[in-house]
Amino acid sequence: MPLMRAFAAGLSDVGLQREHNEDSFIVLNDFDLYVVADGMGGHRAGDVASRIATETIGEFFKSTANDDVTWPFHFDTNLSEEENRLLTGIRVANRQIFERSTRSRECQGMGTTVVGAMFSLRKQRMYIGHVGDSRCYRVRAGKIEQLTRDHSLVNDYLVAMPDLTDEQRSELPKNVITRALGMQDQVIVDLQHDEPQLNDVYVICSDGLSGMLTDEEIERVVTASPDIRTACKRLIEKANDHGGEDNVTAVLIRIEPAREPADQANDPELARTIASSDLNQTIDDGHTERAAIPHGLVAGVAAQVSLTAAPVPAPAHAAPPTPAITVTVPGTRDSDFMLGEAETMPGIMIPAVEKLRKDEEKK
Repeated sequence: MPLMRAFAAGLSDVGLQREHNEDSFIVLNDFDLYVVADGMGGHRAGDVASRIATETIGEFFKSTANDDVTWPFHFDTNLSEEENRLLTGIRVANRQIFERSTRSRECQGMGTTVVGAMFSLRKQRMYIGHVGDSRCYRVRAGKIEQLTRDHSLVNDYLVAMPDLTDEQRSELPKNVITRALGMQDQVIVDLQHDEPQLNDVYVICSDGLSGMLTDEEIERVVTASPDIRTACKRLIEKANDHGGEDNVTAVLIRIEPAREPADQANDPELARTIASSDLNQTIDDGHTERAAIPHGLVAGVAAQVSLTAAPVPAPAHAAPPTPAITVTVPGTRDSDFMLGEAETMPGIMIPAVEKLRKDEEKK
């Protein structure tokens, strides 16, 4: 089986009924890391929480690129290195949001969902972690599968009482989530891995997309689009056509062959993406878009990519680390808090990692 690579694009839109966008996302090409966060808390605090989440996870991956860095939480030997890294990044983000909300009156009560996907070039696996109701789908051969389970009141009721009638289900509030970042200083993260196949497309998104489109509609748009950047735009447009009741964010990750550098340089679609690989701008219609160049390319120049490494089997998946505390706290995106505007903190990761490491040593 040929070595595979990940190729991603993302798009976010405020929607038609919200005044500002509380969603955030990152496409971190160098680490094959993709994250979507959907903030809550009312006024401007929701976007603060979601930005802290995406920026903190991204900075954690950057700051732990070297093996000699001390991690802020204990390494769980029951999990693979990739799972530990994704788990710890999300846990650090949770602690940052929680501490910010406790020391800032303007940010009190803020939180965010998060879904992150990390592709391992070495192991040829996709690792997925999530908290809340932001989702990860996989589109394969004309079929779509939801890989994550929503941490929502409705879903928890359905798991506990699967025989609920449609009438009973309709009486449950739809905007209540039972797990989110920032609610407590500890959070349980659902982790899993998936075995990608060539031409798979992973869709990670906020509920502004999954709440407006059926799974089948998402699959049809992805399958019918000529490339993933077009698919992102069409998904956003379709969500707005259906009412655009919330902010809408989608990051699409396509699995394709890891080609020789000469083939990569002659790829027209890749060339277009390279030309805009640093794109992170607000477009005239209110979209925020980022494009990612595939792993192994730097500054538009094809780098040498090893095609001889065989996939390495990952250890069996295990449950989240035992020190974590199960937290079930209802939260909504329509908070009554009167919150003021706040900004994210630049460079939060390095002191944050050190502080969290010292806190863990004291325990």
